[in-house]
Amino acid sequence: MHDFAVVGVGPAGARFARRAAERGYDVVAFEQGELGKPLACSGHVSLDVWEYVPEEHREALFQNAIYGARFHLGGADSEAHPFYKDEPVSNAVDRVQLDRVLAAAARDAGADVREGHTVTRVDEHPDRVELTVNGPDGQFDVEAKMVAGADGPRSRVRDALGLPEPDEFLHGALAFDPGPDHADFVDVHLTVPEFFAWRIPRGDAGVEYGLAAAPGEDVTGMFDALVDDYGVDVEHRCSGVIPIGPPDSVASTRGFLLGDAAGQTKPFTGGGIIYGMTAADCAAREVDPDRPTTLSEYESAWREALGRDIAVGHLVRRGYSAPEPVQRAGMRLFEGEIGVHMDQPTSLFSAEQLRALLR
Repeated sequence: MHDFAVVGVGPAGARFARRAAERGYDVVAFEQGELGKPLACSGHVSLDVWEYVPEEHREALFQNAIYGARFHLGGADSEAHPFYKDEPVSNAVDRVQLDRVLAAAARDAGADVREGHTVTRVDEHPDRVELTVNGPDGQFDVEAKMVAGADGPRSRVRDALGLPEPDEFLHGALAFDPGPDHADFVDVHLTVPEFFAWRIPRGDAGVEYGLAAAPGEDVTGMFDALVDDYGVDVEHRCSGVIPIGPPDSVASTRGFLLGDAAGQTKPFTGGGIIYGMTAADCAAREVDPDRPTTLSEYESAWREALGRDIAVGHLVRRGYSAPEPVQRAGMRLFEGEIGVHMDQPTSLFSAEQLRALLR
């Protein structure tokens, strides 16, 4: 019997598999398709991502350095309100390869990571979990002391464990212009109801265009309008669901959730790579598969690490729907040099941000 069975080997699942294996646990992890595919997530991340990536892979993953963002209340030619630092605040990275590198790090730590394996059933018992898995050689069963559900916003593990869904699901769309662009600012357009659209230069990899909106909105129509406004032809269109707002509980008797399955994302951007891996580290540190009561310690640990930033992130997001005069006044007040961390909206109240405002 394995100590942990991990379902889903994106950043959160791969990180947990690695850290648990490094602690000496027997870990098996299943990814239903090819690692990193299909792509349905932006490759724009804070510099904190490099803390999770083995040093020898960093150069190959890096695509472009970003120094700030230009916010627009209209389209491509509308007035821009720049927010920036004198040093990079984020990077564009090879998103597909990032998943593969993180999974390889889990394998190197001793985890049994298997691609092309779909978990079709999870049964929870007082002393174990049983998984039914479809692999290249047919169907088989796996037993583990605990299951970690890192299988995305529409989590099968979450449903099997009877855990609640995240508060909200947004519909996101992405596509790429292959023309190289080494510009050092992203563009953010507050033209989408309750969220925003974006343009991210990715160096030689081209430009990423995307947006997210609430269910019921015409995401395809708004996305077409975005790329038409920029006058570009895009390729590799993809879409996905973005969970916002973690539920009250992400753990059961013999299972727990990580990453998008747990709604561990930034409410103001929808990004979840760093939050999911932060929660994975909390789980690897706190959860003992022989002591199910330690799941409550995981609940406390990840909420302590992320809860305040998630709460402030909800407040930031409300500004996207403020009346335009209020938005414009706020941008003119705060635009210029900033001292905030893109994953930590609580840093809006930091001494560094105060110094930036005074400058």
